[in-house]
Amino acid sequence: MQYRHVCIESIAYALPGEIVTSGEVENALQPAYSRLRYEPGRFERVYGITERRFWPRGTLPGEISITTAERAIHEAGVRCEQIGAVVHTSVCRDGLQTATASRVQLELGLPAACMSYDVMNACLGFLNGMIQVANMIELGHIQAGVVVGTESSRALVETTIAQLNADVTLTRKSFKASLPSLSIGSGSVAAVLASDEISQTGNRLVGGKALADTSGFDLCVGSEDQAADENMAPLMTTDSHKLLSKGLEHRLSHSGSSWKHGFCRPAPDDGDRR
Repeated sequence: MQYRHVCIESIAYALPGEIVTSGEVENALQPAYSRLRYEPGRFERVYGITERRFWPRGTLPGEISITTAERAIHEAGVRCEQIGAVVHTSVCRDGLQTATASRVQLELGLPAACMSYDVMNACLGFLNGMIQVANMIELGHIQAGVVVGTESSRALVETTIAQLNADVTLTRKSFKASLPSLSIGSGSVAAVLASDEISQTGNRLVGGKALADTSGFDLCVGSEDQAADENMAPLMTTDSHKLLSKGLEHRLSHSGSSWKHGFCRPAPDDGDRR
């Protein structure tokens, strides 16, 4: 996928104010740590993560996404009537129905002709959304679009801690599969993409490439659909070693690709405009 008429106009983000250190997580895990005879400090040594952040309890992802998307639109200088799509791309959503993107569209006052829908694809959702909006712009279907997502990790971390402490059959192997869940943090990001016909930046999106090895689909699995409601008690297990090995193996097998690396470059003034 290569683009000639798509520009990235702005990227905005937001982070929660509540910081939870790895030490605090390990303190909460003392019942499990005692049974497995683990010493404090193990998590930070293994994963190198010192802290993660939580939104205030009860915060819905859509609430934050509205603010982040609004900031990105303001920074881009794009008028609301020029926006033809809003795609909400995080794992976390306000609920199973309706699409969180619908709420974002309504609260931002985007036009009725603006397409709005959710895309959920684990860590890749935001990039998927960017490609979809870029395709619409390149084909001339829309002038601009917003991609936004907000992750909320409090429910996953707290549910994982409770499950590990309560499981008297827990082994070091099963404990290891749940550790990545404790590394998950919260945050929000939004990007505005626009046609070069209305772009004020000229920051071209050069292209994208998809490479898939679905044989490893079960290496990171969530037990519940993780909307924001903490009562859903989401859990996740991950085989970190195999996941990393599979990713490296897949990437190296395609290292000879002739696709040009790089994301943005100034739009050429070659007169080739629709």
